[in-house]
Amino acid sequence: MPKVSNEYFENKKNEIVDAAFRVCSKKPITSVVMKDIIDETGFSHGLIYKYYKDLDEVLRDLVIKINLQNKLDEKLDAIIESNESKISRWKSVIREICGMLSQQMIDSGTDVIKISLYSDMLAMSEPERVSRIAKNLDVGTQSPLLYLAQVMEQYLKKILSVKKLRPVKTVDQIIQFIIISYHGIQSGFVLSECYGANHLKNKYKPKEMFDCLADSIIAMMGGKE
Repeated sequence: MPKVSNEYFENKKNEIVDAAFRVCSKKPITSVVMKDIIDETGFSHGLIYKYYKDLDEVLRDLVIKINLQNKLDEKLDAIIESNESKISRWKSVIREICGMLSQQMIDSGTDVIKISLYSDMLAMSEPERVSRIAKNLDVGTQSPLLYLAQVMEQYLKKILSVKKLRPVKTVDQIIQFIIISYHGIQSGFVLSECYGANHLKNKYKPKEMFDCLADSIIAMMGGKE
């Protein structure tokens, strides 16, 4: 009986989180209120609050679900680990990582990317609130982009140490460039796919943009071919 009860509890929470996903893919998170989630589920006010005390708890579980489904950390680790002893081919590894990010963005779909962009808006407008939500995330459910930054920093430093390159930018600057570029590619992807940006329609290809990012990283590392 307890097992059935626990399963029922988790199923209801999943229904609420799925409803939150639908709501947050249609409107900016900054303007989402608990009533939006309640209306989307069709549940009563009292039932929703039986499972979640406030909207931020729902958003936390939404972030966790998206991040766990993302699997970027596993794919990134697989690329790095399979090339652990092959620093000589580091340029190919950079290109492989950027290719993976491109495919990951396409596979994730525009709804997930929109929620990511909306989350950035929330972070800019209410940083303390987002910080509180983030504190309830463990390492396994943290932002894939944060994990990417951490792994790439370690990998780039290892390349510089072994290959004795002369980078034109510091590793910190390169990581910042990767993060900014990733956000920019996300924005272009959503604009071209969802909002009828005619000047970008059929012209904006994530793979090409990530190829440019790979070229830029290699150049900044001092590895011009």
